[in-house]
Amino acid sequence: MRGANQTKMKEFILHGLSINEDTQAVLFALFLMVYILTLFGNVMIIMLVWSNTSLHKPMYVFLGNLSFVEIWYTTTTVPKMLSGFLSKTNSISFTGCFLQYFFFFFFGSTECFLLTVMGYDRYLAICQPLRYHFLMSSRICFRLSSTCWIIGFLWTLVPVILTSQLPFCGNEIDHFLCDTGPLLELSCVDDFTTELTSLVLTSLVLLITFSFTCISYVFIIQTILRIPSSSGRHKAFSTCASHLTVVTMFFGCAIYMYVRPSGHHPFYQDKLVAVLYTVLTPLLNPIIYSLRNKEFIEAVKKVMRC
Repeated sequence: MRGANQTKMKEFILHGLSINEDTQAVLFALFLMVYILTLFGNVMIIMLVWSNTSLHKPMYVFLGNLSFVEIWYTTTTVPKMLSGFLSKTNSISFTGCFLQYFFFFFFGSTECFLLTVMGYDRYLAICQPLRYHFLMSSRICFRLSSTCWIIGFLWTLVPVILTSQLPFCGNEIDHFLCDTGPLLELSCVDDFTTELTSLVLTSLVLLITFSFTCISYVFIIQTILRIPSSSGRHKAFSTCASHLTVVTMFFGCAIYMYVRPSGHHPFYQDKLVAVLYTVLTPLLNPIIYSLRNKEFIEAVKKVMRC
């Protein structure tokens, strides 16, 4: 492959999840249902946060931002995956591939920063309750949300631009999306600068945000353990249990995928892990947050009564 002709690549072929034609229809129906439920769940959270004044709090504003991210995060990959189940040749243009690559990492990076800010919000609410409304005012909440989106956008530009400039000697991507590893595998040259830059930037965004989130929870747990009553400890922990569950799922899969040395990795295993954080996590987020949150349940009941 390294010695093949270096021509301007016009399109790539995505291998997708399965090469067995008998399972294509089943997988299409399964992922279509998951995608519809994901859209429905996250749109419902955004509408509830928007329409209920009782949910106009920083915690829920961040959650609304997270749901908006999840909608577009899964939309960058799942519709193309679904079309691949119905076509014999699942092709994607060069421009389309790198647009998907950019938006996938843009929304993924933004989610990392939002989860970190949500952890900081829980830290203030539990560890600094008397100063919470001052330290997390509406203005600060808006600025933090905006910063997550801006940094997520800027952080993604460099690796995507560098990778798009590489010469490609093949056009078959053994994945259901345009991702760093499969694209670098198709490069005609071993560009150390591009590989190192992509690895460092992706690792930094994951490790920095995850580390800050862990630091927040160290202080949260210390504060919860000092609460004298068991009911008080349970109430304090229940306010952040949903967020902690989402953090564990998302960062666990993402760190496994991207914080590792470059090289040949089993793509079938990578694809299964990618399904977890690109398809299942956006579906489970609204379920996890809504089922464990009394204010959300009350808001849903209020809407149903209307």
